[in-house]
Amino acid sequence: MICRLGVVAFLISISAATWAQSSSADNVPADPVLRLDIPHSDNPFNTYRATTVPKPNLANTPRIDTMIRDGELELSLKDAIALALENNLDLAIARYNIPIAEADILRTRAGASFRGVNTGVVQNTPGGGAGGFGSAASGAGAGGTSGGAGGAGSGASGLVQSTLGTGTTVSSYDPVLTGKFNIEHYTVPLSSIAIYGVQTLQQNTTTGNIAYSQAFPTGTSISAEFQNNRVATNSPYSYLNPTLNTYYQVALQQQLLAGFGFGPNLRYLRIAKNNQKISDQAFRLQVITTITQIANMYWDLVAAYEDEQVKSRALDFAKQTLDSGQKQLALQAIPAMDVMKDEAEVANREQDLTIAKATLQFQDLLIKNALTKNLDDPTLEAMPVKPTDSIAVDTSQDAPTSSTSTEDSIALALRDRIELSESDIDLENRRISRSAARNALLPSVALTAYYGGSGLAGPPNPSAEISSTSPVNWGGAVKNALNNTAPDYYVGLSVNVPIRNRVAKSDQYRSELETRQAELRMQQLKKQIRIEVRNAQYALEQSRARVEAARKARELSQKTFDITKKEQELGAGSNLQTLTARRDLSAAESALVAAMTAFQKAKIELDRSIGTTLDANKISIESARAGVAPGGM
Repeated sequence: MICRLGVVAFLISISAATWAQSSSADNVPADPVLRLDIPHSDNPFNTYRATTVPKPNLANTPRIDTMIRDGELELSLKDAIALALENNLDLAIARYNIPIAEADILRTRAGASFRGVNTGVVQNTPGGGAGGFGSAASGAGAGGTSGGAGGAGSGASGLVQSTLGTGTTVSSYDPVLTGKFNIEHYTVPLSSIAIYGVQTLQQNTTTGNIAYSQAFPTGTSISAEFQNNRVATNSPYSYLNPTLNTYYQVALQQQLLAGFGFGPNLRYLRIAKNNQKISDQAFRLQVITTITQIANMYWDLVAAYEDEQVKSRALDFAKQTLDSGQKQLALQAIPAMDVMKDEAEVANREQDLTIAKATLQFQDLLIKNALTKNLDDPTLEAMPVKPTDSIAVDTSQDAPTSSTSTEDSIALALRDRIELSESDIDLENRRISRSAARNALLPSVALTAYYGGSGLAGPPNPSAEISSTSPVNWGGAVKNALNNTAPDYYVGLSVNVPIRNRVAKSDQYRSELETRQAELRMQQLKKQIRIEVRNAQYALEQSRARVEAARKARELSQKTFDITKKEQELGAGSNLQTLTARRDLSAAESALVAAMTAFQKAKIELDRSIGTTLDANKISIESARAGVAPGGM
């Protein structure tokens, strides 16, 4: 027993040393946090226990309660972003991709193939130009997830990645310890007593075996087995009764061509680690996408709020004009037709205000949906949202538009845009697969060697009337097995040469094609980013000009209104002229609100296209991962 435990301990030590060597050769830093591995070091039985995941917390964070004043939810853009980091369900769904990627690493450490991770952007929050209302269709994946780099057996952006991870079969790197113990009583009638000396043969067999096996990333596999059995019989011709047999064997196999080395055998782990990097980058992109969406929704809310005020002021003036006209009609100072026109104007302005209020209520609902985990509280669902930031546009202090600054912005985008980083890592995965596919083209050549020994023991059978030099107990059998008196050794070379090799050749060629396709996609993405940056700057310039024009139009409308109102007060003008001027002023104010909103959105899009959204909003990715806004409560 001591020798057996020594052999097993020796094999385990070899396993640990070889795995440590393979991990260092992998040239990839260790995982920062892999919670699935932590319990194993404390309690080995945790290996066989399920790792549970707590149910999602669907309660809104307390921050939202601090923003409710006088029955209104007072909200600044900074508050909206903070609430989104804590409560937005798109972000909450995307956070699960991070531990899912970690779980894939744990799986591939054991030599299993990666399952892949969904690294697309979740776009299931309606409003703000991403998913649902006011945009194209949301993502088609789980939770509205769009396609992204990473994963297995699928493609994204017109790319094919069906050979990702292709190569030779990878054995399990997790050690396997097996044991077998059984007792059998066997009775068989015999036609003759010539062989066993009895008419009915009875045998009692006890078997106890133990085996250990493990593979390593070098293409090496080892195994060890220790077999024992005890056979007692009623045959007088059995020289030893009971007979004790012991056998051990330590075997090693090394792949020499296909499946040799760290490259093909660690490809799953390396791809899984790259997928984790992609998943980290994808979550960063998710934060940027969500913050961009929230900012757009906030300015849509501000625009709806200010437009409702514009329409309300227009209605107030129309009502004042109608009231004045009715008084003048009572004095027979104006014809009844003028009052009817005033009434029509009031009806039109009431219609405009109703539409503006409905638009504001819908924007209220959209932003509350985006900033909460649930709207089960009917009070919160019906509560109006009051934006505290106004659309104040200083067009003289925005990004310069010279060619030099454009090129600087493009260089910054090519450095910081997450899509490029994701594609670069994905391209590395394809190169790993390409290398493994080339290795799989080689014939399979395996060197196998083993060494073993046998031992025999048992007391002489009194019925046989013989003397025996064999030891009588199990310990003696083990000693004989280990003292090289009955060795069993073998060295062999096995070769498997597939003729034509069409499957491996097809996979290798396809892997090459997919790699080249991904390289072209990388170049296309760079060109697309350059266009996005230029387009965002063009849009900013255009919206700046639109704001200036809308301001001038509003100023002219205000002056026109002031003049017609003064003329009316002096008796030189009519109510119709004043109402028309007031209607034009209202339209100019609404146009200015729309122009300033478009300008704010253009700035948001420029930040996104350059890759500076997080810096512009002072957001750390660590706080976004934790689901807590910077500074907490």
